[in-house]
Parts: sequence; C-alpha cells; structure tokens
Amino acid sequence: MTLDQIIVTVVGALAILGVAAFFLLPKGGETRAVLSSSGFQEALVLVKGGYSPDVIVAESGKPIRLTFLREESGACSERVVFADFHKSAELPEGKQVAIDLPAAKPGEYLFQCGMAMLRGRLVVR
Repeated sequence: MTLDQIIVTVVGALAILGVAAFFLLPKGGETRAVLSSSGFQEALVLVKGGYSPDVIVAESGKPIRLTFLREESGACSERVVFADFHKSAELPEGKQVAIDLPAAKPGEYLFQCGMAMLRGRLVVR
C-alpha cells in the first residue's frame, strides 16, 4: 500500500467514526424535571442537531410535561416519538410544543425523532 492509500484509508476511517459519534453519542447532558404549580414535573428540551438535554430525570408517581422547542429545519427533527407512552407530536420550527405524559413507574423511557436518528431518555426514579 502506498502512502497516499494509507492516508486516504485513515482519513476515511476517522470520518466514519466522527459521523457515528455525532449520531450515537449523547449531546445535551442530564437535567432534572422541576415540579411546577400545575402539578406536572416540567422540563424544556431544545431540538437543534439533537435533544438538549438528552437525558431528563423525573420522580415516579407524578405526571410529566416536556416542552420541545425546535430551532432547526431538518426533516428528521419534525416529530418526536415516545413509543412507551404511545405518544408522538409534530414539532414546528420555532414553536414550543408541550407533551404531557402520565405518572410513570421507575425506569428508562426512550424518545426519538421520527427517523430514529435523534434520541433521548426520560429516567424516572
């Protein structure tokens, strides 16, 4: 193998790893949902190249309201899906959309975009 072929192979492998990391690694950190006067545990999730925060922690036995604000125009992020709760919602660009979830048992509940490229977790303790 020539030096040119080695360089192209290494750069290609690094590009593949970078793309995989962008889509598969967590992006936004963890936040705790805050109990509001409405009785819901609430958190705001920014949608821009991923979910931020992408891990939301809530208490069991109390309903949860997640508000999504989409700040991008990519087709992938147009919808958020909570399969475990049988809920989904359209996310128009620049508008806040609240999704109310019932009180949940302790566990981890995934949410994702309609294409399953953006992912987040709701951790109920």
